[in-house]
Parts: sequence; structure tokens; C-alpha cells
Amino acid sequence: MTDRVTKSIIVKGDVSKAFNTWADFESFPYFMKYVNKVTKTSPRTSHWEVAGPLGMKLEWDAETTRMDHNKRIAWNTKDREGTITTSGDVVFSELPDNQTHITVTMNYSIPGGKVGEAVAQLFSDPNARLEEDLRNYKAYVENGSA
Repeated sequence: MTDRVTKSIIVKGDVSKAFNTWADFESFPYFMKYVNKVTKTSPRTSHWEVAGPLGMKLEWDAETTRMDHNKRIAWNTKDREGTITTSGDVVFSELPDNQTHITVTMNYSIPGGKVGEAVAQLFSDPNARLEEDLRNYKAYVENGSA
């Protein structure tokens, strides 16, 4: 079963700064609480390491499927048996007064078994998790730290 979560936030700063910050996936550990490391593996792919419950580490590979400068970034995970499957996009809209509206939509599917149990705990409240990550992102863009 696939679930979906969507959240939006307004960030002080021009759309280019907001977009470029998000497009730098390797900076995600600075504002996403459970992301330990993101490594760019090619111009369109990245490897993700995320902290799971009880010290468990979850890993997957993702592919950037769309990169429309200052407008949209879309992704999906690449096939890796037994791991989380995600896809989604982030849309950036320029607002007056040097502000940017950002909307994140994420689809995710949790596998079965032990890995599935760990992922289910990690995604136990995806709305709250995404909201917290966006607040941290806002602080990171506006102040340079989460």
C-alpha cells in the first residue's frame, strides 16, 4: 500500500536560494533529523543512509527524475529489494517580498518483514516528520542552521 503526505511552507529568501539549498541533497543531514548521509553517485542518482529505530540504519538509492531550475525537483527510489520505496516532488513558487512558497509531496510504500517494521516506526507519523523537516529547512535557508 502506498501512502502520500503533502506539506507546504513559506521561506524568507529568493526562489534561487531555496531551490539550490534543496537541490544540494548532501546537505539534507543539516535539516532532516533522521538523514545521516546522502552521497551523490551520479548527476541523477544518490545513496541515502537514514537512522532507523534501535540504532538500525536504512539505506536506499534514489534517482532525480526531474530538475526544473527554480521550479521543481522530483525523485523516486531505485529498485532495492526490502527497502522503502518513495517518490515525490518539491515545487518552488516565487512570492513577493523575497519569499518562496515550497510544497513537498511524498509517496511512500513500506516493505514487509523486519525492515518493514523499522521503516514503519520511522514513518509512524509522516505528516509530523515532514512538518519538522520543513521547519528545519526553513531555519537552515534563512539562518544557515537548523
